[in-house]
Amino acid sequence: MFEEKFIKNAIDRSAETGLDRRKLLGMVGLAGAGAAAAAVASAAPAMAATTPVSDGTILNFALNLEYLEAEFYLNAVTGAGLPAGLISGSQTTGAVSGGGRAVNFTTPAIKNYATEIAQDEKQHVAFLRAALGSAAVARPAINIGAAFQSAAVAAGIATASTPFDPYANEINFLLAAFIFEDVGVTAYKGAAGLIANKTYLDAAAGILAVEAYHAGIIRTTLYAQGLETPAIFADVNAISGLRDAVDGSTDDDQGIGSATVGNLVPTDSNSIAYSRTPGEVLNIVYLNATGNSVSKGGFFTNGLNGALVASTANG
Repeated sequence: MFEEKFIKNAIDRSAETGLDRRKLLGMVGLAGAGAAAAAVASAAPAMAATTPVSDGTILNFALNLEYLEAEFYLNAVTGAGLPAGLISGSQTTGAVSGGGRAVNFTTPAIKNYATEIAQDEKQHVAFLRAALGSAAVARPAINIGAAFQSAAVAAGIATASTPFDPYANEINFLLAAFIFEDVGVTAYKGAAGLIANKTYLDAAAGILAVEAYHAGIIRTTLYAQGLETPAIFADVNAISGLRDAVDGSTDDDQGIGSATVGNLVPTDSNSIAYSRTPGEVLNIVYLNATGNSVSKGGFFTNGLNGALVASTANG
């Protein structure tokens, strides 16, 4: 049973980004909604003054990332992205450039992995949109074509004369997926400490676990492929190096190891997964190598929708 004080806190934090209060009250099954809502309204000014980033803001940040992952994976397995019913919301709905054709998977297991992950990411979008209600941001403009080429060139695994197409074959698909999956895990772990509503925190922890499963699948599959084609190890480690170079000042990112020493679980010295702040995550998805704070680029042509849009300066 939720205590009244907790419910007030949860509703107030969500309301900072316009979440419909009646929807949230219905979600938690609170009796006496009218009285509770009145009490929350009176407490709102004090809560707003002490809460720099609301839970709704964090969830919308996560929703932007889920839009990106869902579009990438759905295109890879079906040749099409999210349905129209899952892309609208507050702010401008952006178009998706790239994609439009499915990967010609030749390994049944890899195709099955991709199909399952695509459905998970689609469900993550649907879940976050339902939780946010009218506060959910629309899908921003997303690039799942040229952005991969830019990332591959920056990592040194492609050039203008040897382009990188994430949909050309299943190995390219896995390398492209590797760009995202570890980032998603570190993003959710980094956001956990910013979420006050325990209901939302529980949901975020659940998504974090799923993203970690996804990352484990991609890392393990790439490792197995690397044992057959050693050049894959170099490509994966180069992508890891790129993420490490642009995200911030710390040296956390890790590849998958080598044919003699595997590194399937990237952790610190205590075997704990590391975190990234929203600003560090944005440096990666914006492919920001300037060292300055930027608000768009890379996979998000016009930036994210929502309040968290600026990357962290790391120059």
